[in-house]
Amino acid sequence: MINEIPQYGLRAYALFFSEHGSREPFKQNDLDWILSESMKKKVFSLLLRNGWIKKQSKNEYTCINPDIIFNNLLNFKFYDVIKKSEKEYAFTNLSSIEIWSDYSYVQRGIEKSPYFINVLKKDLIYWKEFFNKNGVPYYFNEGSTIGEYAILIPVKNIAYVRKDELNVIPLKKTLKIAKENEMYSYAYDYIMNKYGKTATQGKRNI
Repeated sequence: MINEIPQYGLRAYALFFSEHGSREPFKQNDLDWILSESMKKKVFSLLLRNGWIKKQSKNEYTCINPDIIFNNLLNFKFYDVIKKSEKEYAFTNLSSIEIWSDYSYVQRGIEKSPYFINVLKKDLIYWKEFFNKNGVPYYFNEGSTIGEYAILIPVKNIAYVRKDELNVIPLKKTLKIAKENEMYSYAYDYIMNKYGKTATQGKRNI
């Protein structure tokens, strides 16, 4: 369910960094006496794809400094990732409150950063592959991990509008969610003050 660096990738990176640091280049044949050809290619593909090593020439690689790697693991990237999707989706629940309130209400930090998204049931295989490809942990309906992750809510139909280049459930539905919990009263008041009659009438010209 979560695309994390597996143990064999961690061990390979640890070997490369311990022997070469972040400046001295190394080659794939460094693993010839340890791994099979197919496994060796798998290791290098994994580390390159996740940005743990970089290619310097046709046959040489160097390690990315661990400080950079660990900092990047907690960087916010989800909005940029979701914009690349080719299937319908809609931010919902706390995420829709965040977007409609122009981020005056923010539910996230580097420690924990969930995104709640409606996706079509028929597209679940696509979303699994999409988030795995982009290195984003995901769960269905509920779950939690460190950093950014998606909570996918499978639905039969999706209603959404566009705001800030993102698909989000309509304003009226978001207000209903915000109104039901006092914790989001500030965001509710902000949305009502900004959109006024538009919010209660459900107009879509945002």
